[in-house]
Amino acid sequence: MTMPEQKYSRKDFASDREVRWCPGCGDYAILTQVQKVMPQICDELQLAREKITFVSGIGCSSRFPYYMNTYGFHTIHGRAPAIATGLQVSRPDLQIWVVTGDGDGLSIGTNHLVHCLRRNVDLKILLFNNRIYGLTKGQYSPTSRQGKRTKSSPMGTIEQPINPISVAVASEATFVARTVATDTAHLQEVLLRAAHHRGTAFVEIMQNCNVFNDGAFDSFSTRAVRADRSLYIRHGQPMIFGKNNDRALRMPSGNPEIVDLAKFPKNKLRPYDETSERSSTANVLAHLNEDQFPVPLGVLRCIKKPTYSELLDDQIQTAEKRRGKKDFMTHVHSGEIWTIDG
Repeated sequence: MTMPEQKYSRKDFASDREVRWCPGCGDYAILTQVQKVMPQICDELQLAREKITFVSGIGCSSRFPYYMNTYGFHTIHGRAPAIATGLQVSRPDLQIWVVTGDGDGLSIGTNHLVHCLRRNVDLKILLFNNRIYGLTKGQYSPTSRQGKRTKSSPMGTIEQPINPISVAVASEATFVARTVATDTAHLQEVLLRAAHHRGTAFVEIMQNCNVFNDGAFDSFSTRAVRADRSLYIRHGQPMIFGKNNDRALRMPSGNPEIVDLAKFPKNKLRPYDETSERSSTANVLAHLNEDQFPVPLGVLRCIKKPTYSELLDDQIQTAEKRRGKKDFMTHVHSGEIWTIDG
């Protein structure tokens, strides 16, 4: 870690580039909160701004590196996790944030995302989910709800949507979280948790596309309904929700059910354990039907495992002890070689 020579402010992380998202886009809220939280991250982790890098693919979300006054890569469609992996392995001193979207990360880039998650590369992955293709003007995406009418599905898409949290949990990601762009305090809280995690931190950020999929998350994210329709997960606390904290979610034998706390004793509620090695509880939460249950928000999984670069470094050191450390040209000249003249 590098001790910063100064205390940073939000302005230190805002670039001079014109932000070119549509007016009212949910990406603005995410950008603002990332810029606001970066000074705290640098202070707590003793990082200089020059040690932070943003890597993106293609899509509306992937313009993000242009708007951050840090180092960054605007790469190719779906390949941001692969490029970020190479960067992290070669420069483990950097804190690397990957910014992707539901189209970029869960269509052409699904394989790269899954393998990055299972390898536990030390990256912070922010997946902006608006359930639509925005940059290409409104086609249905891998996360669009079944029946969604778009330019590419005029009669409604017949496909089942991908669940980003379910994909992350199934890939054995060591940190899995979900938040919404409109709840800025919670968004900052989750970003801070992700920044402190050692390994792959996957964060789904639900954000509104007011041009092509307006109101996609209004059923649970607006202030009027948030308390009753959202379930904020807290480690070590029971899963209680409701405007008056009068309901709770419990999972006897792995089957979710809502109980009325006027009839069900609180002391019989099991506290949530984000550190459980078993992913079954997080998987059940990921699959809750948002029409029947509150939508889980917060950190669903946070466990400790060796990172990809740590294991790789151990392997390299073992090999060097056995065979000695050699440079590239030594290996080139170690076998049969010959010179071809004219």
